Amino acid sequence: MLDLRFIRENLDYVKKRIQERGVIIDFDKLLTIDEERRKVIQAVEKLEHERNVGSKKVGELKRSGKLREAEELQLSLKSLSEQVKQLSEKRNQVEEELRNFLLNIPNIPHSSVPYGKDSSDNVEIRRWGEPKRFDFIPKDHVEIGKGLDILDLDRAAKIAGARFALYKGLGARLERALINFMIDLHTNHHGYMEVLPPFIANRESFIGTGNLPKFEEDLFKLEGTDFFLVPTAEVPVTNIHRNEILPEEELTKKYVAYTPCFRKEAGSYGKDVRGIIRQHQFNKVELVKFTTPDSSYEELESLTQDAAHVLELLELPYRVVLLCTGDLGFASAKTYDIEVWIPSENTYREISSCSNFEDFQARRANIRYRPKEGGKPRFVHTLNGSGLAVGRTVVAILENYQEPDGSVTIPKVLVPYMGGIEKIKFPEKP
Repeated sequence: MLDLRFIRENLDYVKKRIQERGVIIDFDKLLTIDEERRKVIQAVEKLEHERNVGSKKVGELKRSGKLREAEELQLSLKSLSEQVKQLSEKRNQVEEELRNFLLNIPNIPHSSVPYGKDSSDNVEIRRWGEPKRFDFIPKDHVEIGKGLDILDLDRAAKIAGARFALYKGLGARLERALINFMIDLHTNHHGYMEVLPPFIANRESFIGTGNLPKFEEDLFKLEGTDFFLVPTAEVPVTNIHRNEILPEEELTKKYVAYTPCFRKEAGSYGKDVRGIIRQHQFNKVELVKFTTPDSSYEELESLTQDAAHVLELLELPYRVVLLCTGDLGFASAKTYDIEVWIPSENTYREISSCSNFEDFQARRANIRYRPKEGGKPRFVHTLNGSGLAVGRTVVAILENYQEPDGSVTIPKVLVPYMGGIEKIKFPEKP
C-alpha cells in the first residue's frame, strides 16, 4: 500500500509511474475521498471538544447549585453526543472507503525498472550454461514421464480434474528429493531459517501481501469461512511478523519454506494446458526476507543468486530477466525472473520470480523495525522469490537430462537424495 501523504505531495510523479504500468487510477477521486475524510475528522473533533467543554461546565454548575441550568446543558450535550456518534459512523465509512481505494493501487516501480508494455519488453540481464544439443529429437516431459511410468496425468484428471498431476515411483521420489535438496541448500549454505507454515491463511494475511482484495478470483476459498488455500508460501511467511516491531539488530531476517501452492489460474485458460507447467496444485520452495530500506536492493541481488544457485548445482541452463513496468506484479517495485531452458519448447520458461516490494507489503501488514539509533519505528522492506518451483524443476530435469533410449539421468547433486539412484529407466517388463 502506498503512503497517502507521499501520494498527496508527489501526485504527478505517482500518476506517471502508475500509468507506466499500464494501470489507470482515478487519483482525483482518491483525493476527494481523502478531503471528505479530513473534513469529517475536523467536524468530529470540534463537536467532541464542545462536548468536553460542556461536560466540564455541567460539573461547575452543579457544584455552584445551578441544577436547572445544569440539566438544560446536559440535554443539549445529549443531542451533541448523538451528532458525534453519527459523524463518527460517517468517518468510519469514509476511512474504510479510502483504505479500500488505497489497497487497489499497485506499487510504484523502482527507478531501475525499464518502461515497457508487456513481457516482450523485458530485459535479459545474463545467462548461465549452454543449452544441450541433442543428436536425437528430444521429447517433452509428458511423453518422458508417461514412458517411464512416473507421471500419470490421466488418473490425476480422474481424481481431481485438469491441471493436476499424479507422480509415481521415482517421479514422486524426484519431487521429494528436490524439495529436500533445495531446503538443505538454502538453510546450510545460504543462511535461511526453515519454517513450515500453515497451508491455509486468513483474509488479513492475504491483504498484507497484496493478494486481496484485488485477486480474490485467483484464490481457492474454503466455503463457509474467511480462509483461503495459500497460492505461495509468501503469504503465510510474510505474515509471520504482521503487526510486529522488529529490532534492527535482527535484520535481515531470511526464511525458507516448502508448501504446496493452490491457484485457480483464472486468467490462464488455454495457456500451458499440456503437462505440468501450469497447475492448480504444485509444490514450491519459497525464500522470504525482511530487511531495512538501505539494504533491500542488495538483498534482492543476493536472493536472486540464491535461487539461481539451485539451477547451477543441477547444471540446468538459465537466464535472468528484468521485468519491465508493464509486466511487473501488483505489489512489486522490482522483479527478476529466472527462466530455465526447456528443450521441447526450444525456449526459456520462468521457474522463479524474485521481487523487492519495498515497504508496500509492510504498510499493509504493519511490519516495522526499531532503528538502532532510536527514533520512531519504520516500515521494513520485504522481498521474496521461488527457490524454486519444484514441478517446473522436474520438467527441466526430465527434458534436459533425457537420453536417446528414453531414460533420464539424475543430476549428480541429487543422487544422494535419490538413495544412490543415478538413472530413471523404463520399467522392466515381467
